[in-house]
Amino acid sequence: MTRLMLGTLALGLCLSTASAAEGARRPNILLIYADDQSYKTVGCYPESWPWVKTPHLDALARSGVRFHGSYLGSWCMPSRASILTGKQPHAIQSMRMEGTYPGSTYDPQQCPFWPAVFRQHGYHTAQIGKWHTGTDAGFGRDWDFQIVWNRPKHPENAGAYYARQLLAFNGEERWQDGYPADNYTKWAVECIRGAHRDAAKPWFLWLCYGNIHGPSRPADRHKGMYKDAPVPNPIDILGPRPGKPEYLNLTQAWRRTKEGRIVAGKTDAKIGDEAGVKAVGFHEWVRQVNECVPSVDEGVGELVRALKETGQLEHTLVVYTADQGFAMGEHGMRQKVAPYDAAYRAPLIVSLPGTVAAGKVCRYLPNAPDLVVTFHALAGIKPAWPMHGRDLTPLLKDPSAPWPHPVLYEHTGHDYGDEVARVLRDHPKEAVHSRVPWYAAVVHGGWKYIHYLPPGTPDELYHLDNDPEELNNLAADPKHAGKLAEMRRVLLAELERTQAPPEMTARLK
Repeated sequence: MTRLMLGTLALGLCLSTASAAEGARRPNILLIYADDQSYKTVGCYPESWPWVKTPHLDALARSGVRFHGSYLGSWCMPSRASILTGKQPHAIQSMRMEGTYPGSTYDPQQCPFWPAVFRQHGYHTAQIGKWHTGTDAGFGRDWDFQIVWNRPKHPENAGAYYARQLLAFNGEERWQDGYPADNYTKWAVECIRGAHRDAAKPWFLWLCYGNIHGPSRPADRHKGMYKDAPVPNPIDILGPRPGKPEYLNLTQAWRRTKEGRIVAGKTDAKIGDEAGVKAVGFHEWVRQVNECVPSVDEGVGELVRALKETGQLEHTLVVYTADQGFAMGEHGMRQKVAPYDAAYRAPLIVSLPGTVAAGKVCRYLPNAPDLVVTFHALAGIKPAWPMHGRDLTPLLKDPSAPWPHPVLYEHTGHDYGDEVARVLRDHPKEAVHSRVPWYAAVVHGGWKYIHYLPPGTPDELYHLDNDPEELNNLAADPKHAGKLAEMRRVLLAELERTQAPPEMTARLK
């Protein structure tokens, strides 16, 4: 064989090997996590106000799949606990609130987080930004690199969403000035461009913005961006609400003044509710919250640009979502926690060129375990413990593909694992958080069913296709008795599939 033939053969073998390696390449995963963000604040969502401008999020949606939304958790802590474990809160052991709010703790042996498993399988893992899941933020165990605002560890600094923050840089604490969202973006871009990591490894980066959360203070450059923008009043901001639960009278967060203005009333929020103290007008408050979003949108633009410029965009799964939604006057509320889409549903956009369909919309609303199981599937890593999610890969490739599965979501306050059963069994009157009774809910086939776990609050049933704002509770309508029974069976099956305790299912049987 001639030297030329040998050289050609060697080159062919090299190209073949390189092609095979590239084909088997595990994707990077960039999980961008906003805070308290209604899907109505993202321009590509048809329910958004027409004046909302989020060009970079809209571009991300055009490059991938925009889900109808996500149901990741009822509030900050359980949402993050589920995204770190792949489980619903009722199965997360040892997690608990402790001490001064938002103090919390967990046992890493009973409550392992999956980024540690990804590290063991060759991934570089990083976390930047807000932390709200125990004083142990996991550096060196779950994370190779971390710049964390650890709110549970420092309750005295837990309200500094827009101020000077006490951060831990790989475990070393120091104070940091500047607008936090901009700081987080800067550090995340540095990671994408190769700082602090082994370039040979795939990576997972969890970027946790905090700057939509109350008191919702926009960056100086965005203040007044939506001045005088028209804001229609939600139809039930002041009521009445026939057929709805009585607790909505307790969560009523808006009032009409003698002059006829609708202004914020006080809520039970421990951190961030300046609107109630100052009696901010509804229209002004909605504009102010929306003016907090552009700093995150600009960050998304910088992150995508860094991926493009470093040649990583084609093999990086980009996921944009939020810990949960936030009711903006709907049902009279100004909070999260409640089972309605206005309070619970967050935006969800997923992009990975060549793998995820481009410019498509999917009607399904994944929960946190769904996302975690999908990350494992795309990375080729088997979950190290039983998880509650379903692999979304078929929907990422074809958002209109048949999907027979319901989505389960729940609210068990600040209780997890065995504590959920204990409270329901021994102290059911305490199964309330933020004035909302605990519940389990399921969405399936265009319908939503809400089952309140402690006795005393009637269940709710909504036909979401006909009533997307969830104004007309059909649970007591005899014409829908069959659908109510069907949805009860669906919810029971999901709770049993996820090993819910009998105290959560007893009244469904």
